[in-house]
Amino acid sequence: MVTPLAPPRVSVILPTYGHAHFISRALDSLLAQSLAEWEAIVVDDGADEDTGLAVEPFLADARIHYVRRELNGGLGVALNTGLAQARAPLLAYLPTDDVVYRDHLARLAACLDDEPDAVLAFSGVRHHYNRYAMGPIHGSWLQLVQCMHRRTTLRWTERDELESDDLERLFWGRLRALGRFAGTGQVSCEWVDHPLQRHKLMQEPLGGINPFRAFYRVSQPLRFHTSCGNAIDEVEQYRTQRLRPPSTPSPDGLTIVLAGELAYNADRVLALEEQGHRLYGLWTRAPYWFNTVGPLPFGHVTELPQRGWREALARIQPDIIYAQLNWQTVPFAHEVLMATAGIPFVWHFKEGPFICLEKGSWPQLVELYRYADGRIFSSPEMRDWFDSVVPGLSSTRPCLVLDGDLPKRDWFTETRSPLLSAQDGEVHTVVPGRPIGLHPPTVAELARHKVHLHFYGDFTHGQWRDWIARATQLAPGYLHLHANVDQARWVEEFSRYDAGWLHAFASDNGGELRRANWDDLNYPARISTLAAAGLPMIQRDNEGAVVATQALARRFGLGLAYRSIDELGVMLHDGQRMRQLREQVWSQRLQFCFDTHVPALVAFFRSVIALAEAGPRRPA
Repeated sequence: MVTPLAPPRVSVILPTYGHAHFISRALDSLLAQSLAEWEAIVVDDGADEDTGLAVEPFLADARIHYVRRELNGGLGVALNTGLAQARAPLLAYLPTDDVVYRDHLARLAACLDDEPDAVLAFSGVRHHYNRYAMGPIHGSWLQLVQCMHRRTTLRWTERDELESDDLERLFWGRLRALGRFAGTGQVSCEWVDHPLQRHKLMQEPLGGINPFRAFYRVSQPLRFHTSCGNAIDEVEQYRTQRLRPPSTPSPDGLTIVLAGELAYNADRVLALEEQGHRLYGLWTRAPYWFNTVGPLPFGHVTELPQRGWREALARIQPDIIYAQLNWQTVPFAHEVLMATAGIPFVWHFKEGPFICLEKGSWPQLVELYRYADGRIFSSPEMRDWFDSVVPGLSSTRPCLVLDGDLPKRDWFTETRSPLLSAQDGEVHTVVPGRPIGLHPPTVAELARHKVHLHFYGDFTHGQWRDWIARATQLAPGYLHLHANVDQARWVEEFSRYDAGWLHAFASDNGGELRRANWDDLNYPARISTLAAAGLPMIQRDNEGAVVATQALARRFGLGLAYRSIDELGVMLHDGQRMRQLREQVWSQRLQFCFDTHVPALVAFFRSVIALAEAGPRRPA
């Protein structure tokens, strides 16, 4: 007869995903505990098979249990899965990339025994190799590995409600309402620092919603709010798009593989699907926070696997590969280019040639241009610049000029808000993002002309904290801070202002294209945001220089070009001129949505396909 195990005193929940190389260390530290009356519940949250193999040798100890979820559900789901199976009156946590020292469980349990009014006990923690904290790490919160609490009916917040790195939001805040948190005063665990920690995958700029989605293979829209970033509600933002029925494929529709990443305004690609084209996504493996990758939260794009993508392409036989967009995806786009000699390939580059030089990916970028069957440049100036550094690019194969960050037509609503200037008689301007080139003394100069500056973006505010403090000191009452605004509210929110700021810089290229830098060649993503709301765009007057935004503003009659703040102040207070300029921008604004350009883009694809039928022009 097998003697049943005594009921455990502590249930230790070990959530794991992507930590196969850490698990042995964590479980070994648990086996060494001086308190032996524990059970461990390893919850594999849909990781690869290496995780199960790493746990298997430890299952000989009957105290250790292994639960595998087929799909990743998120930290809250994993912890609640463990809580549902736990048998002990006390609950502790050990993420499998962390470590506990010999007396960790014993000291936490003793603390709860000694302090019956406490609902949770926490230890001190070693972190970042050689630093220590007796409670929450500075600027953070109590980590899972530090804590043991009494059994409760409370459950962790799960992904369908909120994803966050802030454990106070996810559980501790609600638990704290039930009783006191007590510290042991002893360091008895380690919060291990490494690049794939969950909070690093979540927090901008090293992480963010897109690195998080890619790493955890999240297939659903997210409600996402980190401790240092903007709140993002994809569930509401994309509800209408996601729930609408798929569009009927056109008889002559194209099968298009979107390769790489989509950066800002990713849902623009739905304009292609709505016109009867079939879309597939093949995404770069390590996106930056602003580089959208799949599974896409708005749906209607079929995901291709990162493993076996070559075989997947052979199955679907696409008409064209549409690779894009920024410098981070250059190595992956190049890999796809070189592996698909039989498929027409279009390369669309938005930003980063100078960064490609710096990062060492310039050779791959040059080959993308050299061997792509079609090339799309974000501006005429960018096209001409590439012709100066890789001669003949725009004359040897089909080329198109199209800004890569244009938003979808859905967000260009028709109703404008009353102007703030109508209420107080002063001028109100807006910066939707970083106030590049607007130094605090400049804000003070604007204030002397009764010109307000409204600065949007919670995360950006944190990066510009010192700038905000200085500008507020120099221009009291004229700098206003606002939270980030999603696309659905662009027109309602920003149409209240008299004008909006592009990047303010003085070009020094003197009209010589080879001297142009990124400021000269770039179309900032905010152009479409301001255009959607009908706002005149303010920028420095760089007469005689090659500046893409200045040429664009002149082409469509969008801007205010100033040589001094005194001159700008006079222009902004010219009511009749400003009314005419706002109406001009409003009349041109649909030039800045992606849908307007889809017919030309599809015609370009067809021309590329027709020329490629003569045979591939890149190495097989």
